[in-house]
Amino acid sequence: MESNGPRILIIDDELQIRRLLKVGIGAYKYDIFEAVNGQAGLEGIIKYKPDLVILDLSLPDIDGLEVLRRIREWSSVPVIILSAKDLERDKVVALNNGADDYVSKPFGMGELVARIGVALRHTAKSEDGPILVFDDLKLDFAKRIFTLNNEEVKLTPTEYELLKVMATCAGKVLTHRQLLKAVWGPNYESEINYLRVYVAQLRNKIEIDPTRPKHILTELGIGYRFM
Repeated sequence: MESNGPRILIIDDELQIRRLLKVGIGAYKYDIFEAVNGQAGLEGIIKYKPDLVILDLSLPDIDGLEVLRRIREWSSVPVIILSAKDLERDKVVALNNGADDYVSKPFGMGELVARIGVALRHTAKSEDGPILVFDDLKLDFAKRIFTLNNEEVKLTPTEYELLKVMATCAGKVLTHRQLLKAVWGPNYESEINYLRVYVAQLRNKIEIDPTRPKHILTELGIGYRFM
């Protein structure tokens, strides 16, 4: 029975995992939909219009990373990778391709539900904030629109949240821990690699020359400053 809560699409070919997730996540009043392979998952995003996607990387038809890339071509829906691949390079590649989070199998249901909550909060916040202008960059918080030289910059929900936190504290040095706690929550305060990946992605999107950033400045060994 549907709960009329946030809609979550699970893309995983393992029946036992889908059953486990359906029972475990469904207990938290989420509406659960399933797809058994990558193509069905891509079609399911159009059909079900989920608020969040849980994606396995090892799918029988299309590689999970390719599914992620295709999603990011037209959708900013939060995507959490749930995979048995647990090497750091696998996580970095997935984050670089637009994933909002990465959970390794085997996993704890409580941790996964907490991470789902974090990802959904990044998209659910209603804002009446100001319009901030930094030279060629304009940030309209009410409309959730960012423009560079009057052209809209497409951001994922996590990229948006990170940029918002830094921009609203413009001129101040924010430590790695402060940023991780503000964007991902207290359980992420040591995940500096997460932060580095997303800062690199933001620089590629909002800096004219990412190798010589003028907006997101690195404070070595401390954190970042937005100008």
